[in-house]
Amino acid sequence: MSDEEIQKTEENIEEGQEEGQEEEAEDLPFAKAEVVRLMKQHLDSDKMIRERVKVEMNKFLGDVLEKVCKQLNEYPYTTIEYEMLKESIYPYKNVERINEEKERILKHLDAIKADCDALSLDVRRTLKLKDVEDTVY
Repeated sequence: MSDEEIQKTEENIEEGQEEGQEEEAEDLPFAKAEVVRLMKQHLDSDKMIRERVKVEMNKFLGDVLEKVCKQLNEYPYTTIEYEMLKESIYPYKNVERINEEKERILKHLDAIKADCDALSLDVRRTLKLKDVEDTVY
C-alpha cells in the first residue's frame, strides 16, 4: 500500500468512528460532556456518575426544554420576551415553594374538614328532630 492509500484508509476509519459517536450524540439533546461537567460542579467530589445517569439526565433536561418551548408556543406573538420565559419556567424554578404551598393548603383543608365534622356532630346532638306523627289539620 502506498502512503496515500494508508492515509485514506486511516481517514475512513476516523470518519467511521466519528459517525458512530455522532449517532449516539444525535439521540441526546445536549452535548454529553457539558451535562457531565455541570453535574460534577454540583455533586460531591467523591461521586462517580454512571453512563446511564449521564444519558438520562441529558434526556430529562431535553424534556424540560421541550415542555417550556411548548408553553412558549402557546403565546400568539412571534417574538419570545423574557417575561414569557419567566412565566414558562416558573414551575421548574419554584418547585419547593409550590410544594410547601400545597402542603399548607392541604393542612388548611384538613382543618376545615375537622370543623365541618364537629359542626355536623353538634347539629345532630342539639337539633334532634322528634319523630312526630303527621297530623291533618
